[in-house]
Amino acid sequence: MQETNILLVEDDRMIIENLTEFLKTEGFQVWSADGQEKAMKILRNQHFDLILLDITLAQGNGYSTCTQIKSHYEIPIIFLTALDDEFSVVTGLDMGADDYISKPFRPRELVSRMRTVLRRNSKTPNFLSCREIRIDPVKGIVTKRGEEIFLSALEYRLLLVFFQHRGMVMSRSMLLEEIWDIAGEYVNDNTLTVYIKRLRDKIEDNPQEPKIIKTVRGLGYKMEEGCR
Repeated sequence: MQETNILLVEDDRMIIENLTEFLKTEGFQVWSADGQEKAMKILRNQHFDLILLDITLAQGNGYSTCTQIKSHYEIPIIFLTALDDEFSVVTGLDMGADDYISKPFRPRELVSRMRTVLRRNSKTPNFLSCREIRIDPVKGIVTKRGEEIFLSALEYRLLLVFFQHRGMVMSRSMLLEEIWDIAGEYVNDNTLTVYIKRLRDKIEDNPQEPKIIKTVRGLGYKMEEGCR
């Protein structure tokens, strides 16, 4: 499981020690900085999933630190503040903070808010999957049971077409229309048969009895709609 890295920007040594210890028991990895300059230095060398930022710091302040962080990184920020007035809260949120919590706070409430912000800001890749096959459309990578499968540009496009039309019977003419110009290769009815065979050889456990790209006799081919 990937660890969740937290940067705690706080100048109260007691809060740093107690909160760090508690967050570690909740499964977080915690780094700390007591001011703006140190926080920015740590950020240059370490990836963080969330920042807990005190508004009142010995060096710099939470508002300017938030502005500087947001201008360089896309990391969610929760303000820790003893300033519970509306102006302070609104100012922090307007500067890009994702949430705030007033001191003194209950540690479990803070953790609950942290997890809510992390869920809201999670960037889970939009993978396409069917049985053991998975496509990462952003990276253009296809894997089978975690092992990368190397497809030609036309084979990759053909697989994407089936994913994009799950549950639909794709006639040969429809497939040809979708892929005819990819990679500058000329594809006719005969070569389409060859490419489908090559694709099945790479993605199916038994290409003679395909479970992913099925033949619909007399009509064309189909990937089941429930294939996720």
